[in-house]
Amino acid sequence: MDKPHSPQSRPQPVTLGQAFRYWLKLGFISFGGPAGQIAIMHQDLVEKKRWISERRFLHALNYCMLLPGPEAQQLAIYIGWLMHRTWGGIIAGLLFILPSLFLLILLSWIYMRFGQVPEVAGVLYGIKPAVTAIVLFAAHRIGSRALKNGILWAFAALAFFAIFVLHAPFPLIVLLAACLGAIGGRIAPQKFAVGGGHSVAKHSFGPALIDDDTPIPVHAGFRWAQLLKITVTGLFLWGGMMGYLCWQYGWNGALTQMGWFFTKAALLTFGGAYAVLPYVYQGAVEHYHWLSATQMIDGLALGETTPGPLIMIVTFVGFLGGWNQLPLGPEAALMAAVIAALVVTYFTFLPSFLFILAGGPLVESTHGNLKFTAPLSAITAAVVGVILNLAVFFAWHVFWPQGFAGRFDAIAALISGCALLALFRYKVGVIPVIAACGVAGLLFLFLKPWLAQQEIFL
Repeated sequence: MDKPHSPQSRPQPVTLGQAFRYWLKLGFISFGGPAGQIAIMHQDLVEKKRWISERRFLHALNYCMLLPGPEAQQLAIYIGWLMHRTWGGIIAGLLFILPSLFLLILLSWIYMRFGQVPEVAGVLYGIKPAVTAIVLFAAHRIGSRALKNGILWAFAALAFFAIFVLHAPFPLIVLLAACLGAIGGRIAPQKFAVGGGHSVAKHSFGPALIDDDTPIPVHAGFRWAQLLKITVTGLFLWGGMMGYLCWQYGWNGALTQMGWFFTKAALLTFGGAYAVLPYVYQGAVEHYHWLSATQMIDGLALGETTPGPLIMIVTFVGFLGGWNQLPLGPEAALMAAVIAALVVTYFTFLPSFLFILAGGPLVESTHGNLKFTAPLSAITAAVVGVILNLAVFFAWHVFWPQGFAGRFDAIAALISGCALLALFRYKVGVIPVIAACGVAGLLFLFLKPWLAQQEIFL
């Protein structure tokens, strides 16, 4: 247990063991998406423990927001690295996702083993409309922060049109948005100035262990040799695993293709997990057929109810891909599913560690605030349109489960409407909304026979 310290005194040095216990605890309580996770770290590390000053905390956060990948996990890696060198960063990053990894593997197995049990199906029936509302709410939340003028609104509309009508691949949309943003940033830079983002009110909480004027630690200084070492190590960790999978299962094997696909996904997650989900859907559902559209929606629901980054949904995608594709044979479905889940998680999160360990010294070399570039502002705007497309996709599959020619599910639409009201009007958290909708789905399961008799539900 950390000893209490006076607000006027500098905290005692933190051992790696103390940091380990904190990062492990954080891995179990990191609900609420990136904003909630960053708020937890700010409250703990800046306000209470004072391991790092607010200015250094925000400086690290600004860098993490420029990167593809889960910024909350990357912030944990950065602070862990700054305090306890490379192993500190690795421990912080791993413990941020390990509880969620094991929990999602367990939930994925329960889903595949008992997902057709009526009670479980009833809960999932209620959760799916909630997921539709949550994705729409995410589009609104990001859009209200990112779309500050007509040009950025146009970027969002064009991105929606490109993916919804033209079925353009997500990477192409990102590339075009970045190019147009770079051009627009030169012509009208004020239109691409970044607004919003994660912000924390600047206060003084007393001296911090890593304070504003604390010299850069020796290990955090930039050295070309260190950068080369980390780059080579990263290429070895990626290439070695990819080479092994290719040797064992061939380039077209399910596990090899999962490694390659989720490497690309990891480098495209600008704007958070919701931004990359359409790309994951295009690949995992439409191209590779690792899982169905309904299973994808169920996976997002499970991801929303577990701690850790929302992009951990890829663990569920990998588990179902391994279970359905059976790369190890029909007698080893569970083993194949677990291995696939681990492979997908490995390739998704490896770049985050490399970005921080390689780029951290460059960031520490200057404490000026980093800004979003114009291309990234354009990408963020385009992401809003992409997320809106995801909400439309979910609504289509949830409200018209047999397609537009089939019956409209009024009960699902009612549940989704109530979830939207709770999120927008009453500011209810995501997890309580999902729990309430799950109960509503279960209740409907028991009332459905009576409603059918009364011709209330047909």
